[in-house]
Amino acid sequence: MNDDSFDPKQWVAGRTSPKDPVSAPDAGNRSASGTAFWKEALASPLPADTGASGPANAAPSAARPKPRDMRFAIALAGSAAILAGTALAAWLTRVPTPETTVPTAAETGTGMQERALNLTSPEQLATALVEAGVRLDDATAAAIAAAPYLGGGGEIHAILVIAPGEGATGGLLRQLRASRVDGSGVMLGRSDDGSFTVTPLAADVTHRIQVLRGEIDSESFYTSAVTAGLVDTLIPEFINAFSYDFNLASEVAPGDVFEVAYDQEVNGRDEPVGPPRLLFAQLTTPKKSLALYRFHPPGEDAGWFDGNGATTKRGLMRTPVDGARITSKFGMRFHPVLHYNKLHGGTDFAAPIGTPIFAAADGTIAFAAMKGANGNLTILRHDNGWETYYLHQNVFAPGIAAGVRVMQGQRIGDVGTTGRSTGPHLHYEVHIDGERVDPLSIPTDEASRKRLDGAALQAFLKERDRIDTARSQRAL
Repeated sequence: MNDDSFDPKQWVAGRTSPKDPVSAPDAGNRSASGTAFWKEALASPLPADTGASGPANAAPSAARPKPRDMRFAIALAGSAAILAGTALAAWLTRVPTPETTVPTAAETGTGMQERALNLTSPEQLATALVEAGVRLDDATAAAIAAAPYLGGGGEIHAILVIAPGEGATGGLLRQLRASRVDGSGVMLGRSDDGSFTVTPLAADVTHRIQVLRGEIDSESFYTSAVTAGLVDTLIPEFINAFSYDFNLASEVAPGDVFEVAYDQEVNGRDEPVGPPRLLFAQLTTPKKSLALYRFHPPGEDAGWFDGNGATTKRGLMRTPVDGARITSKFGMRFHPVLHYNKLHGGTDFAAPIGTPIFAAADGTIAFAAMKGANGNLTILRHDNGWETYYLHQNVFAPGIAAGVRVMQGQRIGDVGTTGRSTGPHLHYEVHIDGERVDPLSIPTDEASRKRLDGAALQAFLKERDRIDTARSQRAL
């Protein structure tokens, strides 16, 4: 090939002719037809027009290009013009999709800017876009277009691409992707007429069963569960699952083993979406072991059942308060305030102020008001004639009043320290035929336990097997 060749297939960025040495450090990785060179050529400023003739515009003869150089320049300019026209046409006719991203400044040399925003509500979108550099009218139009797809609560993550504008008015929004943690949201793209194309984004979540095992430490079940990695919002549910069979304040000790399985939705980035849901709870001590499954029978409230489909509900709840510890049992004791021996007619459960208190069994409220040394007192009269007393409450639950019917496990108030009390706790009493009896001495009534049957039992067994499969795999 002779020296006059200007075959574009042999051009490499950094050479002035095919025989010149390569000057760019990475030229060896770029072929003559590679896109990097064309982008570099397009990004380079064109020389100013010198005019076709006239003394004022004429260049000195020594500076005029040689015929070979002129042919080279004309070929380069023509090729660049064809390429630029093709690229512009492709850009104007493209239709954005959720997978489409606008080329960055490094790719196109156009100066496009990408920004990321984290918002707490859709109402912040227009203001945030303006602060990110989008002009006001564009930001307002984008926020209006996106609003129908961003309703409800939760944080919003947005990625936007801006074409910088002139002056202080802001740039043009080329693309916006705004989504919630579950992946739902909207994609906006600039259409040919300058308006926005709108592409809804569907939620992308999957369910995963997480399994955790641990041992009770010397502090409390709460600290043991947190150490094992259990989400703290599930701890009260775990305690309630065993409220008919275990007293976690007196019947568990360091070294006892617990296991939980819970359902958690996760998005495409493997991030948790929404609250977890407890599915399984097991507690093993030297004296007994119990495994419980959460199940929602048709037409009934969800509850806890053993592996054979028998509900845990029966008789009175052993512990009518969340996660409490026993500080004083039933019997004679030296009264800490009155300073003499006196019958302590119930069981004291110490817990922080505001801890929920539950009805120990179905019944009707006989009394709910302040009563001297008892503080805020609720008395429940149960269907078998027994009564349960709940003293020193901080507040009564909404709707709790004399004559109201409540169900076993329903919240009736919160732990407090009203009346004659040395600290926040629930004083809990059981009265049978007008006499106070030790709440912890009352045996559970196995005969009162309801067992699933028919289609409900088959649905339960299917759910039990699904949970056990995940447990056997120790899904994490």
